Amino acid sequence: MSAPVVRIENLKKSYGSVVALDGISLEVERGRIFGLLGPNGAGKTTTVKILITLVRPDGGKVEVAGTDVFKDPAKARNLIGYVPQELTTDPYLTAREHLRYYADIYHLPSAIRESRMQEALALVGLAGLEDRRARHLSGGTKKKLDLACGLLHRPPVILLDEPSLGLDVQVRRDLWNYILRLKEHGTTVFLCTNYMDEAERLCDEVAIIDRGKIVALGSPATLRSRLGGDVVSVEIASANDHDDPSLESLDKTVSQLSMVQRSVKDGTRLKIYVESNEAAVPKILEAAAAAGISVHSITYSRPGLDDVFLHYAGRAFSEGGQNGA
Repeated sequence: MSAPVVRIENLKKSYGSVVALDGISLEVERGRIFGLLGPNGAGKTTTVKILITLVRPDGGKVEVAGTDVFKDPAKARNLIGYVPQELTTDPYLTAREHLRYYADIYHLPSAIRESRMQEALALVGLAGLEDRRARHLSGGTKKKLDLACGLLHRPPVILLDEPSLGLDVQVRRDLWNYILRLKEHGTTVFLCTNYMDEAERLCDEVAIIDRGKIVALGSPATLRSRLGGDVVSVEIASANDHDDPSLESLDKTVSQLSMVQRSVKDGTRLKIYVESNEAAVPKILEAAAAAGISVHSITYSRPGLDDVFLHYAGRAFSEGGQNGA
């Protein structure tokens, strides 16, 4: 097996009393799409900023393509393409002018600049828009231009921090296709996201981060399979907040059923993990009725990454990070 193209060992970072990263370790194989998945404030952006040498950690080691990013930051930057959350386009520059600017930054030889620019534009679907000013482009098209700028120097690793944040559904899907195309070209993609569907669709492997710690690591399919069975979600008629006593009562009631593996409160719902929903749903409804609990709705599904997060973090993904890092 070849050496990982990204290696992070025991990475730590605090901002005053706030612990952003609490000793995380992970490896990313070459030519893979790796997702760092977690709610806002979990430590994703801090990790990326350390990888791109904008933030120095308090401890740990980071290598990109065998280069220590702290000992040789200049070399590390040449190995990385970076597309941040925020749009970075200048409204008065054309797409071509943006790319020329980045070509200067990356010191691309003049002999290959034009071909690289056309290649990057074609890869993200912007061929033909070279001379249009950014102020006349849609938000989604500006994001594609940011991506083209990050790819111009053909980095072995590209870091995408919440790339589809704020984009509409169709543009998000277009962007996903471009990211998959990067993989086909042999680029390693390090993707930070808090969209479960994005991680499910794109990533070969994900690390779920919560409050600065990696709580689960593996392929989406592997992480889901560890939970097993089906998930039955029950919302009761009286549940208006997380601490409704009826939820506690339902939790205690269903825990006595033999087919129930475990149950976890998810906001105003109770998620019940069972071997088979066909056998479990009638029994859950019967138990709730016998306990005098009125069920508002009941649904079932296979476990998803949100269930993985709920299982390992002990709370719903939507509750978000609490450290604000």
